[in-house]
Amino acid sequence: MAASVEPILSSSSGERESTAGERGAAAAEREAGRCPNSRETFGPAGDTPAPTSHGRVPDFFIAGNPKCGTTALYDMLAAHPGIFTPELREPAFFASELPREDHRAALPATLEEYRALFAGARPEQLVGERSAMYLWSPTAARRIAEVQPAAKIIAILREPASFLRSLHLQNLQSHYETVTDLRAALALEDARRAGRRIPRRCRRPQTLLYSEYVRYAEQLRRYRTAFAEEQLLVLIYDDYRADNDATVRRVLRFVGADDSLPIEPTEVNATVRIRSQPLDELVHAVSVGRGPVSRVAKASLKALAPRRLRRAALEAVQRRLVLAPPPPVDEALMRELRRRFAPEVVALSEYLDRDLVSLWGYDQLS
Repeated sequence: MAASVEPILSSSSGERESTAGERGAAAAEREAGRCPNSRETFGPAGDTPAPTSHGRVPDFFIAGNPKCGTTALYDMLAAHPGIFTPELREPAFFASELPREDHRAALPATLEEYRALFAGARPEQLVGERSAMYLWSPTAARRIAEVQPAAKIIAILREPASFLRSLHLQNLQSHYETVTDLRAALALEDARRAGRRIPRRCRRPQTLLYSEYVRYAEQLRRYRTAFAEEQLLVLIYDDYRADNDATVRRVLRFVGADDSLPIEPTEVNATVRIRSQPLDELVHAVSVGRGPVSRVAKASLKALAPRRLRRAALEAVQRRLVLAPPPPVDEALMRELRRRFAPEVVALSEYLDRDLVSLWGYDQLS
């Protein structure tokens, strides 16, 4: 008799393990060209559906990476009168490996749904979107090229060790991660790749495979294969931080927008630490009215204050009680990570023909 397999749920860690059946079903869906949890089938070869007559497809894509200033760049481009961006900040449509839901909203599952996001664009406006997982995705470059071969692609890259530290803190804030120590989280990659030790609320287990984010040269080659060299703009996070205005104007020129208009510098998604995940979950539950107690609390707040004030009040509670400045940098771990990822930095330097080894201090490693 075959032994039964049940999902394991740890109440103390909030983690689960995928069953063999779940992993097999997901693999079968990927083999058939369907993203797990998606409603759309692209065919055995991953063919993209033919465009529909509704909406538009973007002229440019901010492809990644997360925690590299892509959200701030997106917001500044969205403020330009000649550019239209959708309300959904991260459609992730062309990253077929990802489920069609994340912790914020349902994502478009068909090309028609995706094009509808841009239906409000005026004919004279450029259209753009930001999905920070496109750079990581093994399939996004090809799939974007199939639908929009003239697309302009923008990528922002950051020194690997500081990038992964910031990404880990973001995953904790999003409740995708429950392991608060980055070294321990990195050590779990093999288990998580096999579907084990996945936090209960993590809808995107791929985000927990930290080292896969910094295969920069490999990621850029996928886009260079799908697009002409002049269609790809690679920015370095240090340059972006040093001269925000000049970098944004460079992007505007690249996508074909007027770069002479005033630019309001923006900074969002600052790196923070979660004081208490249970308290953060409670604040989130109240904000969305999840659960009987939360629904009562939200109904009371709704009766007492307009939506804008309610949101401001909840954000104030989060800032005061839930969020805190990031913890001190573990310099020993940072040195270990820089040694580990030094070959990636060398490969990227050669690919971009720029000395990032010196810029990021990798020439000082002992």
